[in-house]
Order: sequence, then C-alpha cells, then structure tokens
Amino acid sequence: MQNFTFYNPVKIIFGRDTVSKIGREAAKAGKKALLVYGGGSVKRNGVYETVTGSLSKNGITFIEHSGVKPNPVLTHTREGIKKARENNCDVIIAAGGGSVIDESKAIAAGVKYRGDVWDFFTGKAAIKDAVALFTVLTIPATGSEMNSGCVVTNEETKQKYNAGSQLLFPRISILDPETTMSLPQAQTANGAVDALAHVIEGYFTTKDPDVIMTDELVHAIARSVITCTDRILADPEDYGARASMMWSATLALNGLQALGYGGGSFINHAIEHSLSALYDIAHGAGLAIVMPAWFKYHLKTDGPGRLIKFGNAVFGVKSAEETIDAFENWFKKIGAPVRLPEVKIPAADIPKITENALGLINRWEIAGYDRKTVEGILRTAA
Repeated sequence: MQNFTFYNPVKIIFGRDTVSKIGREAAKAGKKALLVYGGGSVKRNGVYETVTGSLSKNGITFIEHSGVKPNPVLTHTREGIKKARENNCDVIIAAGGGSVIDESKAIAAGVKYRGDVWDFFTGKAAIKDAVALFTVLTIPATGSEMNSGCVVTNEETKQKYNAGSQLLFPRISILDPETTMSLPQAQTANGAVDALAHVIEGYFTTKDPDVIMTDELVHAIARSVITCTDRILADPEDYGARASMMWSATLALNGLQALGYGGGSFINHAIEHSLSALYDIAHGAGLAIVMPAWFKYHLKTDGPGRLIKFGNAVFGVKSAEETIDAFENWFKKIGAPVRLPEVKIPAADIPKITENALGLINRWEIAGYDRKTVEGILRTAA
C-alpha cells in the first residue's frame, strides 16, 4: 500500500424525505440561489416543488437555470455563469444527476473568474474561488455529489474535458433514494455502468497491487452495484436496492476507491469521452462499449492476475476470459450496448475517434497509449 492523503469535506444527508432540508442548509451560505436542473424530470418526480418550497420557506430567492444536457456543454455553462452574475447569486443549488452537478460546479467556479470558464478545463487557469454549492442528487452514477471534479463538453472543439479543485466539493449533498424511483431503465443501466467504471479504473491500473483493503472495497461496491441494479430492473420500487445503489455510486468516486494504489489511469474514461463528445451518446453506454474491449487489451499487456481476482470476488468465475465475458454479458442483460454499431458509430470513424481520445490521453499523461493502441482497442469494440 502506497502513502496517501485523503480529504473529503462533503456532508451527506441521506434517506427518505430529506430533500426538504435543502433550504435550511443553503440558507447558512447565502440568500440568492441559482437553481440548476436538466430537462424537467425534477418537476415530474416532485423534487422541483420540494426544493423550491424549501428555499422559499428559508428566505432564499432563486433564479432558474434549466436545460442542462446529459453531457453538459460549454455554451450552457457560460449562460449559467452570466445568469448567476447578473442576479448576484451567492449560492448554487444543483438538482439532478451528475451532469447537472458537474455544470453547477463549473458555474460556481466561473462566476468568480474574470476569464472564460473553459480556461479551467484546458489548464490555462486554476480555480481559486467558487460560489457555495449544494446538491440534491436524483441519478446515482457519477459520484459528483461527493467529489471535487467536473466534466464539460466544448461543442465547438468537440473536447470533453475535466476540471477540479477542492473548492468544488459540494457543501451539502442530499441523497433521497425515492427520487430515483421513476428513472427509466436506460438511465438506471447507464448509471450502474458508470459506477462500475469508476472502481475498475484504479483497480486495474494500480501501481501497487498489494492493497487488500481498497481491493475489498472495490469488490464490495461492484457486487452492490450489480445486485442492486438487477433488483431495481426487476422491481423499480425496491427501496432497499435504490438506497444501496445510490450510496454505492457515491462511494465509487469519492476518493476511497483508489486509496493506496499509488496512482492509476482513467483510460476507459479517456477513450469514452471521445465517443460522447463526438456523438453525444450517454456516458454509461460509451463505457459499456469501451470496457470489455479494454479488458482484452489489458489481459495481453498485464496478464490475467487482476482480472482473475476481480472475477472470482465479484462474478464467481475463475479465469480472466470468464471475467471479461461476465462483464459483457451483464451489460447486455441490463440493456447497455457493448459494440459501436449498437449506437450507430461506424468502424470507419475509428481514426477520428482515436485522434480525439489522444488529446485527453496526452492531457492526462496516460503512458503507453499511442494511436495504434487506441485504434486497436476501438476496433475490438467494433
């Protein structure tokens, strides 16, 4: 186990009927909020009414910023920054899934910066201040409710890049599993794939494979995600499964999932970001396509050891090949795509996808992945 420093200041309020607490908590930080949400599902599931009622009850006025896309985009982020500045918002409230929270983080940082918010994503500027952020999570997937990073797509350049700072940790994140009851099957599946991807990245690219505690945490989160997803798809109103899934997805990317590994790479995410940047497909769907193909590459370059260990602990299988098959079969079972043609991406586009992916691979300084390697992984997924 390698040395590490762990820091996570996010206060989690978890459970039934907790959304109504958002106003009381946010009032401790400000009195004028930018309320950020997506396409309107928060109005259908009652979250919008509860949040706005709680804000009003606690003396917080708010300006709405709706329409966040499943892959949040730079132009809409800039609009949110402008809106928050013009209305002197001193609090950001994000009500939705990871995309809403990610865009809200970018807005929180952008409001305090005189330049263009995209500077944070290209490394041109560092985040030195941010508006207080509070979240009400409705889609378990990204873990953004308990971490300090965010991802936004620049539609003009087709770059899906990340930014981060300790200043972007939410002050409070409210997790009420009942808000997820009405999620469509596709969103449930995509969220599950995303959560799994978060724990496998560090696990399979660790610099130190002798980290028993973190390995066991990864196994437990993965088993929980798989079991809960199966139960949710069988019974969407299964509260116990919804609750454990929500908490599992949060734990999958709050920092605990890679402690002691001494570093690793998010190579599956780097390749997938090119798919969702270029074709605007769901992030989880893209990961379901990339991961099995990458596992086959990993088996050739790193050997069967980690695949066997993970497969035995999570799927109850004994070989690396069986582990890869188990991943792919489970993705199929929950309705996630596992090949590029399933999302109408032609093999002829692989050089273009590779070129886009290399931009992020180089930015993240992921060693060992040149054009030939990335193209090979993508052709395995074709």
